[in-house]
Amino acid sequence: VSSPSHKVEGYSSPIVALRKKLDLYANVRPVASPASGKGGNKIDMVIVRENTECLYIKSERLEKNADGTKTAYATRKISETASRRIATMAFNIALKRGELRQGAVLPLVTVVHKSNVLSVTDGLFREVCLDVFKNGHNGLFSQKTRMDEQLVDSMVYRLFREPHKFDVAVAPNLYGDIISDGAAALVGSLGVVASANVGDKFCIGEPVHGSAPDIAGKGIANPVASIRSAAMLLSHLGWTTEAEKIEAAVDRVLLEQPGLLTPDLGGKGTTSQVTDAVIRCL
Repeated sequence: VSSPSHKVEGYSSPIVALRKKLDLYANVRPVASPASGKGGNKIDMVIVRENTECLYIKSERLEKNADGTKTAYATRKISETASRRIATMAFNIALKRGELRQGAVLPLVTVVHKSNVLSVTDGLFREVCLDVFKNGHNGLFSQKTRMDEQLVDSMVYRLFREPHKFDVAVAPNLYGDIISDGAAALVGSLGVVASANVGDKFCIGEPVHGSAPDIAGKGIANPVASIRSAAMLLSHLGWTTEAEKIEAAVDRVLLEQPGLLTPDLGGKGTTSQVTDAVIRCL
């Protein structure tokens, strides 16, 4: 099932409705190159997207002008509450990444906004993120992490020029959706990027690519994003060792069996062949 790009009376995206119903306020999207053990500028970032607000509240209206033309309006919602909890999650993720790396360089959180134009809505998002950095977790965030900020258009430019310089990025809903899909191109395809919709009580794994009705029944859909999303769920439940084994198996297939990969990655493999290869590497 694919959400229609044209207006359908009464239609609402099922995944957006599910996020709201279960209060899955964060969409966490890791974007990383396969772990090859070789040097170079490896891409390894996590994009933390606010999941419940922005333009995705779908408050729109269409008005007819006096001259017979139409004007469409959309309401954008950015609240302090939603901004604070998504920023808090982003900095907590950065803390965990810093603990795992145990390096001298502190983890970096990049706040993505457009407050030079949207000074009220994005201005509020930016201000809250800055406050969380300075005062959150009893001051631990400012001690154990770093923070910078990027205007969303500049972020897109830098994302493609120097993606290895980003660590954790946090953004309102629309920006997070766009930059995470764009970042997928840096690691091969939307078919390899996983995500988790996370709230305080529930977590749902979701491949970033969504549905692909154009290739339904052909057996060529890339299963990697779904497999990695399952690994994210295991990690969320505390099964980190098992999740790491799945990730390592996926990386082995991506690096060592390029001819077996699905067409989106330039291979001739099928969905089942890639899945079986990952299972064999476990």
